[in-house]
Formats: sequence, C-alpha cells, structure tokens
Amino acid sequence: MAMFLETEDLTINFGGHTAVDHVSVSFLEKKFTSVIGPNGAGKTTLFNLLSGQLSPTNGRIVYKGQDISKLSPTERVRRGIGRSFQITNVFPNLTVLENVRLAVQSQAKVRYQMFAHFKHYKQFEEKAMELLKVVLLDSKHEMIASNLAHGEKRKLEIAMLLALDTEVLLLDEPTAGMSIEEVPAILDVIKRIKEEENRTIVLIEHKMDMILDLSDEVMVLFHGQLLAKGTPEDIMNNEQVQSAYLGGSYNDESA
Repeated sequence: MAMFLETEDLTINFGGHTAVDHVSVSFLEKKFTSVIGPNGAGKTTLFNLLSGQLSPTNGRIVYKGQDISKLSPTERVRRGIGRSFQITNVFPNLTVLENVRLAVQSQAKVRYQMFAHFKHYKQFEEKAMELLKVVLLDSKHEMIASNLAHGEKRKLEIAMLLALDTEVLLLDEPTAGMSIEEVPAILDVIKRIKEEENRTIVLIEHKMDMILDLSDEVMVLFHGQLLAKGTPEDIMNNEQVQSAYLGGSYNDESA
C-alpha cells in the first residue's frame, strides 16, 4: 500500500514551546487513520501543518512524492488535500444545493454567471445532488443553509469538501458541539465515505468508541511527539499509551 502522504521530522516551535516535535509518520492511501492524544498533545497543530495554515520550523510534508511544505492551503486543496469545517465559500443565504453546486463549479473552474439560465448548471446540480445523498442532506437541498441545524451544517461542509474532489479528508473533531442526538448522523456520513474506499481519511476525535469502530490505524501524540502508531487493538493494549493517555481518561471527551 502506497504511503502517499508523509511527514519527515516535522517540527514547529512557538517561542520556546515545541508544539510538534520531529514527527515522522506515513498515512496509508485510502485508509482511515485517527489521531488521538491528551489536550495540548499537538493534534490540531499537526492538522494546521498538513493543511497549510501553519508552516513548519523544520522538517517537511511529502504528498505523492512532492514536498508540499511551502504550499498555501488553497494550493493544497487543488492538489487534493481538504480540511473540514474551514471552508470559507459557504453562503448562509443560499440553499444547501446551491452551496454544493458552487463548490462543484469551482472544481470545474467555471465562473458563476448571474444571468445564465439555470439549465446551464444542470450537470453541476446533478453532481451536487449525488454528494448531498452521500451526506444524507438530499431531502433538504432546497433549505437555506443558515436554517440548518449545527450537525447538518457540518454535513454540508463535508459535502463541499467532497465536491472539491479531495483525495485526503482531514476531519478535525467532526462531532464537536453536536448534541447526542446529532452524533449518529455524522457518524453514518463518515462511515459512508469510508466505505466508498476512494479517499484517505485522517480524523481527530475524542470519542473512543467512534475511533475504534472506524479506524484502520491510530496514531497517538504526546507532548508533540509520536508516541505510538498501530491498529486500534495495538493502541488499546499499548502500556505507554495507557499510561500517557487512556489511563483514567478513556471516557473523558474534554481531553
């Protein structure tokens, strides 16, 4: 299996603090990897480095054999790396379908023409509806986006990421802020995307049952360093992990 996304000695310093400390890790293509660790372990900082919001102090990020460490977030999306819930082209006053259609159009490099006949965009709308079915929002395609529930907005953002033909999905705590009732729906969406087996998914999440159910591999960060990486079973049985993270905090979702 190709290691098509890798970090090599990836490091970033903030003043005297090293948030990510010489992390070398490979993400398997079309597999599901979860990143766990206690609060302050460097998980979100790692995502910021992978997606281009931050630039490393040392080390590099390699994607499909090319060093992408200095590419902008926009350029990384063009290359196929998308991060959830930081998409800026969500229009709250447009419908759910229009939001996804515009993302499809942007990937096709077709500019919006205000006075063009709606049939001009039929192919994009068809693609958008297919994606809305994946995220279980097709029944709400005519709803104004601002009227969606919190969990539904997150599903819409995932649909927009998919519309950009991203090969790598970086999902940063997709259930954060959701009610207990909303969690199963977003979990179902993520399972559907995984089952398609055409994308690499990297997840930050605190819900251990979700991680164990979905993950092919789990990597554990601790004080900015890679503590362990392996199957969910390997990680659960790793004494270092139990001592550093799982021991006493297995059910602590605030970590």
